[in-house]
Amino acid sequence: MKLQKLISGGRRWLSSTPERALDAAYSAAIKIKAIEDDYFQGQKVAAESSDYSDSAIAFFRTDVDNYLKKIRLRLAEFRISRAFSIFSDTPASFSQPHPIEDETSQYSQNLSIVEKLNFIDRVISKYKNEPKNSLTVRSDSGEPRLKEKEISLQKKDFTAPKNSKGTPIETISDKTSVLPRSIMRTFNRIRQEIDPQSQDSEEKVLKKFRQSRNKTAISIRFLLILIIVPLFTHQFSKTFLISPLVERYFINHEQIIFINRNLEEEAFIELHRHEEHLHFQSLVGLAPPLSPKEVEQELQQKAEELAEEYRYRGIDAISNIFADIFSLLAFSLIILTSKKEIMIVKSFLDEVVYGLSDSAKAFLIILVTDMFVGYHSPHGWEVILESISRHLGLPENRDFNFLFIATFPVILDTVLKYWIFRYLNRISPSSVATYKNMNE
Repeated sequence: MKLQKLISGGRRWLSSTPERALDAAYSAAIKIKAIEDDYFQGQKVAAESSDYSDSAIAFFRTDVDNYLKKIRLRLAEFRISRAFSIFSDTPASFSQPHPIEDETSQYSQNLSIVEKLNFIDRVISKYKNEPKNSLTVRSDSGEPRLKEKEISLQKKDFTAPKNSKGTPIETISDKTSVLPRSIMRTFNRIRQEIDPQSQDSEEKVLKKFRQSRNKTAISIRFLLILIIVPLFTHQFSKTFLISPLVERYFINHEQIIFINRNLEEEAFIELHRHEEHLHFQSLVGLAPPLSPKEVEQELQQKAEELAEEYRYRGIDAISNIFADIFSLLAFSLIILTSKKEIMIVKSFLDEVVYGLSDSAKAFLIILVTDMFVGYHSPHGWEVILESISRHLGLPENRDFNFLFIATFPVILDTVLKYWIFRYLNRISPSSVATYKNMNE
């Protein structure tokens, strides 16, 4: 009995394999179609179908390539499993375990299979016979400017055409133009803009404007979310979750007043200053002379105030540590779940930064370098480190501060110089020249 059940279950699984494979391929094709409709106006996922940056196009193409691989594997599984169903004693039409089938339902099922296969073929037909090598040069604004080279190796025995004498024929693309290609492109662009019957140009301009508007709205909204959500998480968790627990702990441990030695030294200095202030006022006649007992009472009252103040500072510092952890988790969650938005923001920032003039780029580079790497930046870094230590309730370590100031700006300067040499010098050499002249 068990063997018969096992054989029957295996036959049912084999008969349902074609349907399962076809559904998986159909689902992957639907996902590719959704990407095309949402981000490329129903066109092929490629640079010529949108104005996204190279990074955004690469991100979408990675998903599409994965779906295409899944479709090919599932279609192969569909064909092989259907062939097994035909040659075995299981019914050729899967999902029907009984040998006697209704003709109407059989026809409807076959029609559904054909519709799915047609849909899959329509989707993957756009990505067949793609060029393997393509180089796209982008302008400073980050938009595609010219496809310089597109190589497609279709046959290994491809040879150049030759004339009757056996010498290669010089094609038009091999000839050097009299005018630079940039001038010809400019003339073509002007001709398209002034052509009154060129409705395609108007549609392209409107399409580009809508895409730019949507990209700007998505980028600004995502940046605001990236700032507001962690701040809200910090305040909410600190006020309603962490601070009550820390306050209860300090109430149960009244002997804990200072969380580090620096706060203790600050309290002692302030108490000593208050004692000297009382003594000074009594000497100059601004206050009546105080007896030692009265001075002791004044100092005791001041000490109680300082204890309450520094206990609250300790509670606030410990609460900040855990609230910062919650904020970091919220920030990381947004980053992990918003990969497409990140690509859109990167494309938007590329357009904004690389769209600036050469003088503006050089000015911003000099401003950033002088602020964080310049000769007067150590004072700013010292203030930042002290503020962070006070925020987290950590004891101030002068050795660590000096070591950080001596190493981190140097690393930052090296990274900035490498970026200028590696990327900016290739994308906008005039900005680098302007930067050098302004820096001198």
